[in-house]
Amino acid sequence: MTRTFRTAPLAAVLAVLLVSPAYAQPAPSAEAARDWPQVEPDRPWIYRGSDVPPDPEWQFGELSNGLRYAVRFNEVPQEQLSIRVRIDAGSLHERDGERGFAHLLEHLLFRESRYLKEGETIPKWENLGATFGSDTNAETTPTHTVYKLDVPDMNPTKLDETFKLLSGMVEGPTLTEKGVRTEVPIVLAEMRERGGAGKRVADATRETYFNGMKLAVRSPIGTVETLNAANQQNVRAFYNRWYRPENTVITVAGDVAPAVMVQMLEKYFGGWKGKGAWTPAPDFGDPVPGANAKAAAGALAPVDKLTVLDEPDLPISINYAILRPWEKVADTIEYNEGLLTNQLSMAIINRRLENRARAGGSYLAAQVGQDDVSRSTDATFVSITPLGDDWKGALTDVRAVISDALANPPGEDEIAREFAEFENAFRVGVETQEVQQAADLANNVVQAVDIRETVAAPDTVLKVLSGMRGKVTPDAILSHTRALFTGPVLRGVMTVPQASMADEAAFRAAMVAPVQADASARVQAKAISFADLPSLGTPGTVSEAVPTGILEVERLTLSNGTKLLIWPNDAEPGRVSVRVRFGDGYEAFGKDDAPYIALGEFALMGTGIGPLSQDDLDQVSNGRKMGLDFSIEDGEFVMGAETRAADLEDQLYLFAAKLATPRWDANPVLRAKAALEMGYDTYSTSPNGVMQRDLEYILRGKDPRFATPTPAALKAADMAGFRKVWEPILASGALEVEIFGDVPRADAIAAVNKTFGALAPRSATTPKADLSKVPAPTAEPIFLTHRGDANQAAAVIGWPTGGGRQGIQVSRQLEILSQIFNNRLFDAMRERLGASYAPNVGSRWPLDRSDGGMILAMAQLQPEAVPAFFEESKKIAADLATTPPTAEEVSRVTEPLRQLIMRASSGNGFWLRELAGSAGDPSRLSAVPTILDDYSKTTPEAMQMLAQTFLANDRSFEVAIVPEEQGQ
Repeated sequence: MTRTFRTAPLAAVLAVLLVSPAYAQPAPSAEAARDWPQVEPDRPWIYRGSDVPPDPEWQFGELSNGLRYAVRFNEVPQEQLSIRVRIDAGSLHERDGERGFAHLLEHLLFRESRYLKEGETIPKWENLGATFGSDTNAETTPTHTVYKLDVPDMNPTKLDETFKLLSGMVEGPTLTEKGVRTEVPIVLAEMRERGGAGKRVADATRETYFNGMKLAVRSPIGTVETLNAANQQNVRAFYNRWYRPENTVITVAGDVAPAVMVQMLEKYFGGWKGKGAWTPAPDFGDPVPGANAKAAAGALAPVDKLTVLDEPDLPISINYAILRPWEKVADTIEYNEGLLTNQLSMAIINRRLENRARAGGSYLAAQVGQDDVSRSTDATFVSITPLGDDWKGALTDVRAVISDALANPPGEDEIAREFAEFENAFRVGVETQEVQQAADLANNVVQAVDIRETVAAPDTVLKVLSGMRGKVTPDAILSHTRALFTGPVLRGVMTVPQASMADEAAFRAAMVAPVQADASARVQAKAISFADLPSLGTPGTVSEAVPTGILEVERLTLSNGTKLLIWPNDAEPGRVSVRVRFGDGYEAFGKDDAPYIALGEFALMGTGIGPLSQDDLDQVSNGRKMGLDFSIEDGEFVMGAETRAADLEDQLYLFAAKLATPRWDANPVLRAKAALEMGYDTYSTSPNGVMQRDLEYILRGKDPRFATPTPAALKAADMAGFRKVWEPILASGALEVEIFGDVPRADAIAAVNKTFGALAPRSATTPKADLSKVPAPTAEPIFLTHRGDANQAAAVIGWPTGGGRQGIQVSRQLEILSQIFNNRLFDAMRERLGASYAPNVGSRWPLDRSDGGMILAMAQLQPEAVPAFFEESKKIAADLATTPPTAEEVSRVTEPLRQLIMRASSGNGFWLRELAGSAGDPSRLSAVPTILDDYSKTTPEAMQMLAQTFLANDRSFEVAIVPEEQGQ
């Protein structure tokens, strides 16, 4: 059944709730059935042993060879088929000498197979319209390996070809010695690219939490020693042991009749037979306390293994977990009621922790969550990011909040608040179930099988929650909270920038020290309603309404000058997308404003609105579908939200009131300031971090507005300066409102008139001088340094192109050229330079500036390979300018782009992006009708001409990010 709030922050979970994993408890047939009880054979295999009502949209079945499947008709997007092949084998199934083999096999299946020769797999899928990396991909985890394929523009011929090729990959990979020897360096490169401080912390955390269990020493990436020892024989042995129909579940969702899907499965997978005897899964182990485990005061689990890491470039962090053995469950309605009660319990604690942090607590952030990890442990996790160096105070404060939750039941109002959030999220799921993506539905079943629980339709999930009303009492929450913090073992990891700050003994002493339960963080309910908020003024009226000529989109002008772009449609039932554009974006800032730009991105929406503080905003929107997203673009500021018709007017009120009556609470800014200061040094831990910190600044010709603010610059920033920068920005500039989605036209217009139409006319803005310029050509690379692993580097090379809306069609054709370049560089880098999937080429073309566009190629690699990367990139650029690409190269790019646009254009997000700003500037509409042709129709000669125009190597610039000791 769909599990709800797991370990992510509340807001983040709500955003992805209805595409989060669903879980299942299957009963495999044939040999694999030894692991599972065969009960209720008349029920679909995924529901055996459960009283959860089957989702009628899914058809579950089994082939005679033991392969299980789930198929479902779905038209979102139309003519697409999403296929997932799950093999019940991951890194936990590897023997000691096989570590990394499950992931290596994932690579090898894409390399060569029964129907695809070496080097043909990716081009073949691309010619079928599937983009590698997004439509064609795979994943290896500790418990499974999954092959993912989303094929657009499905027809009978392509359907047959798709299943044929996929079956050849899964049943008949060509596992040659040459293939193994070629792919191992690529996997080792992937390991290298994931290195650095982050990997060290992740490895230490895994080894600490899961000490004594296979999970502690079974990272899917493997080890250098075992990968270098891989050969055709031992890799094939791993394949033969685990790749068999009894261990396979294939999920298919899409715009094809389910009976036809089943026919394809029987045709291409029905004859598959495993080699040798079936092998049961190994024992993954249980969390068992060690000899040093010691009971903590007031804790419900003995403190066992603790690790303290010294990482100079990382801020202090504290994480600990209470671990319990994982057990297979009967996934019943009662069981799911228990899960939901657990999640409600943690949501209450998390809101209290957030409340304490907002009020100026000793920590920047803290959170609790529960997860069933890799069928190895059922664990409750606690994470803390202290403010400053007083980690003991932060740990004590968080433990005190948790201690209160363990000692005393919550208030009825706290329960009601979180229940309303859950109910709203589930109701949104019901309202929007018609637009669930086929890919998401297929992924849900895969992850369901992985955790051995069931899947449920959205209305079933809502019904289960509704049936809990009255059962979720304060005492029930208290009981579940105590169970979540009870277990045989507690383990933790702390990271400090200096070894003198903490050691294992100090960490242990702080964990076992007594704490006083702190009830001060309990959230007090307030009677806040939109009906009680002050009016924004006299509602406006519509003075002009004209069709755009694009679909049924209209341009309206209100009596106060506000522009409105509106498109009522039911393409996405239950969803309404809102965007508000105003001001000059980056052009509104001066050269000294970088700290306030960064702080505004993080904190501006949190500083409050009129009489509403950040906490009040949470309260007034409780149980509603509302948001306050904010972004800064080159020429405008954008507020956005995904809402629904019933909440649209109040959503618009929040946006309009933010502009008309902004509030200037200091705590959100101070908190953002602390977070930015603490995180600054982490950029230095890897080439990717340095790129994130400095690349945009360099690409903008060292425009100071795009510099990542240093801790010193942030310390100098204050609330007075923040308000001085942002107050005039919110108060000026023409307004454009865009509303696309499932709302009646009259209701949407009335809501805009009452909110934005009621605002006083706004003053014009005066953009400041543009400080950006195109990077100058470089005779030698610009060298940046990092403090990560000595075998890590990154390289970037760019060629200036252009900018402006008058060249928008050129920009679209440049995207095709960039992807052709990308395919060539991908092949060259993987085979010649030992990179994994890091090489990437892309085009950027700013529409609000006359220059600043560029084609960029970048990669992560070894330091000694940086010169070769630049050499290879320039060679490709010169060759594209000298000789037209082949027609096959062009079609490999244009067909996936065409399919991508066709799929995307069925949703409101696509049209919001393409029509952005046209309410105030209707000339932007002129390029819309040619989108599809611009991205999907071209010739080799046209590509050559673009390469001759823009890929001149004497205009290129280079950036290299190398270890400090190698920097120049």
